[in-house]
Parts: sequence; C-alpha cells; structure tokens
Amino acid sequence: MPADFPHFVRLDRDERGRARHYVVHAHDPRFTVELTPDGDAPDQVGGGVIRRLCVPNSWAGDYGKYAQLLTQAQEFFAQSGEAAPRGRH
Repeated sequence: MPADFPHFVRLDRDERGRARHYVVHAHDPRFTVELTPDGDAPDQVGGGVIRRLCVPNSWAGDYGKYAQLLTQAQEFFAQSGEAAPRGRH
C-alpha cells in the first residue's frame, strides 16, 4: 500500500467473470468507490473511472472536502497496483 494513503484500502474482486475494483476510505468520512481502469490512460489503468460511489447519508455540506478525498482515492487506485485482468463488460 502506498504510504501516502494510510486510510485507503483496495479490494479487487471477480464477480461473474468480471473484474471489480473498490477503494474504501476506512476513516471518517467512510466511503466506498468502485472504479474501472481507464483504458485511455497510457498505462491502461490511470486513476480509474468512477462507476459507483457509496457514502453515508451524513455526507452533506463540504463537497470540496469530499472531492479531494475522491481525488485521493483515484490516486491511491493508480498507485496501488496493476488492475486485475478485464472480464466481459
């Protein structure tokens, strides 16, 4: 895990032959973002493309702060390793 991202965890799963990639922010505010590798990026992964974001209902207010956390989640995704092989989309 990259040292610059102590509160992030990456989970890669294969569900029904399709690779799914999740980044979890395990500190307040907690959230999970599902990303797919960015096929247009030079390394075919990039910061990932956000597919789904799961946040608690209390996520109201400081959207700038949350945008920064999402950017960090994408940076973590890019630095945390190779993407699992792509399945059917």
